[in-house]
Amino acid sequence: MRRDVRRDVRRRRIRSDRGQVALEYIGFVPILLFVALCGIQLGWVAYVHEQADTAARTAARVEARKGSGGEAAGVAAVREGIGAVVKVTKDDDAVTAVATIPINSIIPGLDLKDAKATAIMPNDDPKGTLP
Repeated sequence: MRRDVRRDVRRRRIRSDRGQVALEYIGFVPILLFVALCGIQLGWVAYVHEQADTAARTAARVEARKGSGGEAAGVAAVREGIGAVVKVTKDDDAVTAVATIPINSIIPGLDLKDAKATAIMPNDDPKGTLP
């Protein structure tokens, strides 16, 4: 008799735990998705900063060597449609290029500053006489 009581108690416990794993999984999925989105956002931020750095360096190098065309070269050096804006200033000693690219957010409510990079190159042709 005692053995039957133990068996009934064990069966009730097994039946009462049904669905527990499914509920725990459903509760964990939003957290897992949020962590994945944060990882993707972090990768995108790093990528956009690298693109801004590439645009600034290219613009400064082209402007310093050729005397013009740096802004167009900086925009052309990065992915099309990323929204890069390049400004070049120069004096007799150096050429300075500043590239700005907006960072789009995939996480709702996250407001990120634009990626900004500056590159300075020595001015190879201060008089503008090189071809």
